[in-house]
Amino acid sequence: MVESLKGRALPAYATPMIEPEIVRQIHVLAGYGGGAKRIARELEVTRNTVRAYLRGAPHKGRRAFVGRKLAGEDRTAAVRLLDATAQGNAVVVQTLLAAGGTHVSARTVQRAVRDHRRAQRAAQAATVRFETAPGAQRQIDFGEKWVDIAGALVRVFVFVAVLSYSRRLFVKALLNLRHDDWREGLAGAFRHFGGVTQTLLCDNAPPLVKAHDVDANTVTFQPAFVAFCRDWDVTPRACGPYRARTKGKTESGVKFVKRNALAGRAFASFAALETHLAAWADEADRRVHGTTHERPVDRFERDERVALRPLPARPLVVRERRLRRKVANDALVNVDTLRYSVPHRLVGETVDVLVGDAQVHITRGDTPVATHPRSREPHAIVRVPSHYEGLWRPATTASASASCPSPARPSALDAMGRSLDDYADAIGGVR
Repeated sequence: MVESLKGRALPAYATPMIEPEIVRQIHVLAGYGGGAKRIARELEVTRNTVRAYLRGAPHKGRRAFVGRKLAGEDRTAAVRLLDATAQGNAVVVQTLLAAGGTHVSARTVQRAVRDHRRAQRAAQAATVRFETAPGAQRQIDFGEKWVDIAGALVRVFVFVAVLSYSRRLFVKALLNLRHDDWREGLAGAFRHFGGVTQTLLCDNAPPLVKAHDVDANTVTFQPAFVAFCRDWDVTPRACGPYRARTKGKTESGVKFVKRNALAGRAFASFAALETHLAAWADEADRRVHGTTHERPVDRFERDERVALRPLPARPLVVRERRLRRKVANDALVNVDTLRYSVPHRLVGETVDVLVGDAQVHITRGDTPVATHPRSREPHAIVRVPSHYEGLWRPATTASASASCPSPARPSALDAMGRSLDDYADAIGGVR
């Protein structure tokens, strides 16, 4: 029993429970002559607490709270529900258990499934490095970065392909991320390496993968991608959803390109960017790789080149994108920020545009109206001068002789069929 300040006896368990160190300090301060009020203020406890311990109350310490536990079948049911219906939500597990007659708190459920969750996280984070044989696999991926091109920021998509055995790199910059762009990058990589691997590992990008059923372990690829792989005699493979580490070689390659090859560099043109990436990839192939401890080019020449399948003799067209566009007032049609000219008589008409590997063909119905080399420069304008013939009144002999009494270099206005004298005549002959 503990005696209170008023002389009444209190049970021992009524003594406030505080840390053992606080009790020790109460006795130390009391030994220095401190009063209960001063000690209480110093240690931030009540005066009754100080007096109770100074009168000899035994220290009981803090009682640890022991929460309820799920064990046996209840715990097994909680884990099963967490992985199935609840989809990882402990609160949902609590509700489902209550519906079955087991009433516990959400915190109790969390403690019950804690070890199971920890094991799942470890399994997801763990990665076993898988080394492939020469010529067996190539990994591909895209990265995105804003790049300074000709003084303007342009969003550039960087296609990266890595030979899994030798770690040789292929890098190509593109302005879009469509089906044609993927196939153009793939074909460019095969030609760069001089052969085809047995398999092609990609992620679940929509231009390549139509659907991926994890439970059934089935992948439905886009028909155009399937046709491309059949034409190049390569077997496509897709890594599991949210398992980018499956293609870790190219994931690392994308980061390497963005942080090292591009970084904060500026380029005078898109062509200059392409030249830089080609030179950078060649240099990267000649560095000692951190995992293989060999130069990728050495491993390729020694083991992998002979293991690649030959390139197709006559591959199908890689890029064949068909569009319908209305001709603008400046006799241009817009294709992904690039503009191509057509004869000016077609202004306001609708034309068909076929974007090929190297050329852009424009037709009106079944009639071809223009053919241009395909441009890769952002916001470029590709014109043919003959498309604008007839828009300018041809210069007369009199005006031509008056404006050019002696042989001289024609001005820009002369080239368009007018001279300064023409405009002077229009305002009253004043020159």
